[in-house]
Amino acid sequence: MENEYYIPANSKRSLLLFGFFKPFDLGLFLGGLALTFILLIALPSGNIVGAILAILPGLITTFLVLPLPNYYNIRTFIGNAWHFYTVRQKFIWKGWCVLHEQEREER
Repeated sequence: MENEYYIPANSKRSLLLFGFFKPFDLGLFLGGLALTFILLIALPSGNIVGAILAILPGLITTFLVLPLPNYYNIRTFIGNAWHFYTVRQKFIWKGWCVLHEQEREER
């Protein structure tokens, strides 16, 4: 058992700020919360529409930085989905039948 080390499962979380945020995500989240506080002060909160509009930036940025299984957060998932559906992809088939197709062409 000499020179064997075990890495804890959560070792990647130590690279994140507060164990949860990347620097961009933290800036996005804090920016959304700051905008929400400014809008809460500036907009009249007497009506329901003004209150919803004031809270909306904080809700959206909170939604974007929520963690998601198999992805870092929802913002990463949306970016990956956008990339998948907008970029033309070329898949090269290298399966078991490639050899059979080459044999047919040689005949």
